[in-house]
Parts: sequence; C-alpha cells; structure tokens
Amino acid sequence: MAKVTDLVKRLLVGRALRSGQLHEQLLRKRIALPVFASDALSSVAYAPQEILVILSLAGVSFYSFSPWVAIAVVVVMLTVVASYRQNVHAYPSGGGDYEVATTNLGKNAGLTVASALMVDYVLTVAVSVANGVDYVGATIPFVGQHKPAVAIVIVVLLTVVNLRGIRESGAAFAIPTYAFMISVLGLIAWGGFRLLVLHEDIEAPSAHFTIEPEQHNLTAFAAAFLVLRAFSSGCAALTGVEAISNGVPAFRKPKSKNAATTLLMMGLVAITMFSGIIALGLASGVKVAEPSVVARDLLKPDGTPVGPGYYQQPIISQVADAVFGGGSVPFIVISAVTALILFLAANTAFNGFPVLGSILAQDRYLPRQLHTRGDRLAFSNGIIILALGACLLLWGFQADVSRLLNLYIVGVFVSFTLSQTGMVIHWTRHLKTETDPRIRHQMHRSRVINFFGGVMTGLVLIVVLLTKFLVGAWIVVIAMPVLFLMMKGIRRHYDKVAAELELTEDYEPAMLPARNHTIVLVSKLHKPTMRALAYARATRPSTLEAITVGVEGDEARKLQEEWERRGIPVPLKMLDSPYREITQPILDYVKTIRRRSPRDVVTVFIPEYVVGHWWEHLLHNQSALRLKARLLFKPGVMVTSVPWQLHSSDRLKGRPEPFAPGAVRRPWHHTAKEESQRLADKRP
Repeated sequence: MAKVTDLVKRLLVGRALRSGQLHEQLLRKRIALPVFASDALSSVAYAPQEILVILSLAGVSFYSFSPWVAIAVVVVMLTVVASYRQNVHAYPSGGGDYEVATTNLGKNAGLTVASALMVDYVLTVAVSVANGVDYVGATIPFVGQHKPAVAIVIVVLLTVVNLRGIRESGAAFAIPTYAFMISVLGLIAWGGFRLLVLHEDIEAPSAHFTIEPEQHNLTAFAAAFLVLRAFSSGCAALTGVEAISNGVPAFRKPKSKNAATTLLMMGLVAITMFSGIIALGLASGVKVAEPSVVARDLLKPDGTPVGPGYYQQPIISQVADAVFGGGSVPFIVISAVTALILFLAANTAFNGFPVLGSILAQDRYLPRQLHTRGDRLAFSNGIIILALGACLLLWGFQADVSRLLNLYIVGVFVSFTLSQTGMVIHWTRHLKTETDPRIRHQMHRSRVINFFGGVMTGLVLIVVLLTKFLVGAWIVVIAMPVLFLMMKGIRRHYDKVAAELELTEDYEPAMLPARNHTIVLVSKLHKPTMRALAYARATRPSTLEAITVGVEGDEARKLQEEWERRGIPVPLKMLDSPYREITQPILDYVKTIRRRSPRDVVTVFIPEYVVGHWWEHLLHNQSALRLKARLLFKPGVMVTSVPWQLHSSDRLKGRPEPFAPGAVRRPWHHTAKEESQRLADKRP
C-alpha cells in the first residue's frame, strides 16, 4: 500500500527535492509577476463591471458617475502600490502586513492583520474560481448546471500544481497570465486607436438596451450611498496587492528590489487595464444589471424585458465584441484567456497564504506543521488547508459569485489600514536616530506616502463595512475574531508546554528510579510473545513477569499448562476479568504496583503484529492500541511496543528473526530455576 501511495504522490507532486535546492525554487521577476499578480490583474474581469452593476440600480443615468468612481479606485490603487513599495524595502523577510503590524502596533494588531489576510486569501480562491466557472458555464451548459462540483475540481487541480513547487506553478501560470495581459492591453490599444485616431464608433451588444431603475427619486444621501457602494465594489481591483509583500522570500536576490519592481509593474498594468476597460465600456454603450434581475430590468429598445433566455455577457466580452466583432479570432482569444485568468487568479492566494501560515507557525500562533516544507520545498500543509477552506466556501455558497463578493475585500482593507499605520510609526521611530540628511529625506517621503495610504485605506474600509455589512460582510466580521482567538489559544498552549519543559538553572536531574518493574502482556503463546519476552529479559529489569487476562477459563488454563510445559523462565500471572474486559484489569494491576512503590517505574512490553496492507490494520492490534492510549496518561509507566513482522510486510524474507527461538542457541531448554540462578550470577 505504501508503494502505491508513494507512486501516486510522485506522479502528482513530482520527485522530492533536497533542502539545498531551495534556491532553485526562487523566482525571477518575469515569473514572479504572473505568480503574485494574477489576482490583481484578473480583477479587471469583474471590478469594472461591478461598478456599473451597482450604479445600474438607479438607472443608466447614474453611469455618468462611473468615471469618477474609477478615478477614485485608481487613486487608491496608486496609493496602495506606492505604500507597499515602502513595506517591501523596510521588511524584506516576507512577513508583510503581519510583521509590520506586529513590530509597530503590537501582537494583537499583528494577529488582527493575520486573521484578516487568512480570511481574504480563502475568499480570493473561492471568488476567482467561482467567477471563472460562471464565465465558462455561460457557454458550456454542463458547467453551469454543476457549478459547485466543477469549481471544487478546479481548486483541487490548482492545489496539485502548487504542491509541485512555486517555480513549476509559476512556469505553468506564466503563459496564460501574459496572454491575458497582452490580449487586454491590445484590446484597449486598438479600441483607443479606433476611437481617437480613426474616429470610428464602437458599439457593444447591449448598447441599445436600457435599464429599469430599481431606485427612483433618490435623495442626495441615498445617491451618495449608492455611489459609495459602487466604489467599494470597484475596490475589488486592489485585492492581491499585499501578496508580493508577503512573498518577498520567494524572489531572487536582491529580493527587496525585485519585489518592489514587480509590485510597480503589477500596479501600472492593472491600472491601465482597469481604466481602459471602464473607458471602452462607456464609449461602446455597455449596459449591465445585477444577475438576479437582469431578465426583468434590462430592457430592449422597444421597452420590453430581455427575458430569462438572455445571457448577459461580461464587460470584457462586450468590449471585445464592440472593438473586434463577435465571433472574430481576437474576440474568442480574449474570452478564452479571460476565463482562464479568473481560475489562475487563485494562485496568488496559493502563494501568499502558505507563507503567512509558515510565519505564524514559526511565531507559535498556528500549528508547527504549517512551518514545514513538503517534498517540493513548498509549504504543503498551508496549501492544503487553503484549498479545503475554499472548497467549503464554494460548497456552502454554491459557487455564487454575487454572494461571495459581499464577503470580499473587508479583510484586505483591514490589513491595508493597519499596515500603513504601522509603517508611519516605523518611519517615525527611525527618524529619531537617523542623522544622515539624505536618508532622513527618504524617510520623510516614505512616511508621507504611508500616512496618506493609511488614511485612504481606512476611509475605504469604513465605506466597505457600511455598504456591505448587511449583505454578507458580517460573516467576515465574525470569522476574523474567531481566528484571532484561535491563534491566541494556540500560542497560550505552546507557551504553557514550553514553560513546563524548559530546563531552569535550579533544575536538578531526575533521580534514577529505585527499581524497574517489567510486565510483558500475553494474549496467547506464539512467536510475537516469545520475542517480547526475550527482549524484556535483555533489558535486565529488577523484576519481570508476564501478565494475561483470564477472560475464558479454558483458554487461560491451557495457556498456563503450555507455559509450564515449555519451561519459560518468566512467571505468568493471571488477572481475573469477570466482565470480559481486558484493558481495565491491566490498568488496575499497574496502578497497584505504582501505589506500592511510587519511586519505581513500570515498563509494559506489548507484542504487536506488523501488517503490510491497510485493511489488515483493521483486523489486528486494536486492543493494543486502546491499551497504549490509556497507559500513556499514567505517570511512571513506560510503554514499549515489540513488533513482529508478518509475511505481508516482511521485505527480508529468509533471514532469521532476531530474538526468535530458532535464532539463539539455548532458547528455553533450561528450567526456570536455572535461568533465575544465571540472572542472579550476572546481576552486580
């Protein structure tokens, strides 16, 4: 069975890598860009559309606010990118927002950031994959009918790719990400050329439609609230920016410089794509409505609803149709790479979450297993936990993008705000000791950037909470404190264990036990029992006896007769069990020995079979497992398993078994009295 599982693992994950090969897994900038930026870049597939969808609640007339909303989103994105470039240079260890907040604002602030980021990473995977499934499901009915199952399968595939290591996952995702970037930038360039140079009109498929507003005669406050809600939805374009600051250790040297350059490239490309899609969408007359009401509120030129049979194309598809024409090769390419990038956007979280989990585990806020690298030098446990969390969300929310988006971006703006606040304190602290005028000037500039970033992201966080709380963000608001308290509890546990195990200066080594009472458990007289007896005798204990529980009278009597007939030089004690229970009589007997001699130790030898097939484990050793589990909680009791390899597990067939009767010259031919005398002569 082990060979089969290992073969499957090697096929899926690849051959194991030595720890010394870690440097080979580090990323160049051209690979790091698609690895860490796919989330932020893919947001242009839905962030511009979300702005128009929210504004459409008040009718097409409110589309006039979309350029201003887009400008506000771009300003926030520029601010965040500039701010995080300061983070990358100041904290290159890969802790990102968590390290910045912990160092400058305290442990509780750091854990708040960590819990926010962990929730947001899981949501990134769920939203990106669900959105991609929606995109594909519009053209492939089977996918649309089985959205949760298809989404979970895609998450599993992404998990396998990432378990193969960041370098291989980066190479696998580089081509689709660059294809998406080139396609969308080409779309924007050609659309702009047609509009500005050729002065041609471009027309989206929905240009002649109108939208029946759900909100009529809005007050100034309601209108402002609607615009703010559109702004908060558009800020989904900022998700993924923090991933680079968390993943600095994955870059090649010079790490900080390469990470900062990659962050700048990502920001410029994302802003260009986001702005271009919004501009071309408005120029081509794109009309979009909420998916739940599109059949009713989207009206044809004659004023009738489009009806349930209408498929609302995503904004990129409509713009591509307007610029290149529906059914053209560029249109098909753009549609294909957009669907693909939405799936690959989840890869940003697959690179950020495991690194953050590793740092938290190193600080003892998460289980230590998350700090361990797998066979391919990736943080495999973190990758698997992220995948499980995303699959649960996809299953629980039925891969519904609209419902998942309401949970989105709350966590990331919590981390943005606390991180930038921490950076302001960081620069203020260093300015107190720095005397070089040139460096002080750079610090002042960085502090101003981070201060502006903190104010801006703090305002966005307030807007997001106000506009999204009742429609789903409350779930994240609850999940973050739960994670926070869980991590605090894990840290308390690790601290308590460390305090109990620590060697203090006044610690005196434990005194040697006065005597070692050894017990060999016997169920029947067979080869495993003989090996356990031989091994127990080899340890030369103070006292040695064999124990059996007399459940069936005839079997117990036969065992006693066979024991005496073979002349085994170890006394056999029979424990009575009127209720046919095996474990409790042994525990009671061990307690009796411990009570009689508290300074002594009791060693219990348990013979066990070693089987080679998984199903055989279900048929053997269950009593031994239960007994060991109970004995481990008894102070002063040592438990020793003595294995006997059955043929299904024996890979060295033909060799004599150690401690087996046939492997020694004088197995049990001498009497018990002779054996006792021999042991007495050897004992000092």
